[in-house]
Amino acid sequence: MGTTASQLGKDLLSEYQELTFLTKQEILLAHKRFTELLTKDEKDLPNTRVPVERILTLPELKSNPFRKRICHVFSTSEYKDGSLTFEDFLDLLSAFSDSATMEIKSHYAFRIFDFDDDGTLDCGDLEKLVNCLTGETDDTRLTTEEMRQLISNILEESDIDKDGTVNLSEFQHVISRSPDFVSSFKIVL
Repeated sequence: MGTTASQLGKDLLSEYQELTFLTKQEILLAHKRFTELLTKDEKDLPNTRVPVERILTLPELKSNPFRKRICHVFSTSEYKDGSLTFEDFLDLLSAFSDSATMEIKSHYAFRIFDFDDDGTLDCGDLEKLVNCLTGETDDTRLTTEEMRQLISNILEESDIDKDGTVNLSEFQHVISRSPDFVSSFKIVL
């Protein structure tokens, strides 16, 4: 257990276990990895925020097309800058853990895909979502007509109340019919 366990303290470690879907070992590993992102001076400060640029150097996030949105959604920074405290980082890992429920995972997936943070997935959000998944190079970008057709198909399939957007419950309904969602919505350190 060494210094990482003593730095966290048994009470805090127990509290984190109760509040997350993470095991003691996963919390200790998360603490080690988070601490590695801190500068020497930051390691002595409580509740240090790690800038999004440093968080994105983690190999587990580096290749994720939604990496900046993930940091934005889990950041509690009043500046909305995507920086994370250790507790923000634990929340992120907890939501992406194998033990998190379908409801938790789908809630955070919805928030990540809601690029304008308005509580619905509209055409603009869906276009950004598709571009993140396909890449935004000339070789992979969909034509305007292909994008329009795809978004139309998504809304036809998902927009139950036909208001032109997908709300959280509609999104969760679609996700519930996707058996591989839970297993693919994960980040493992």
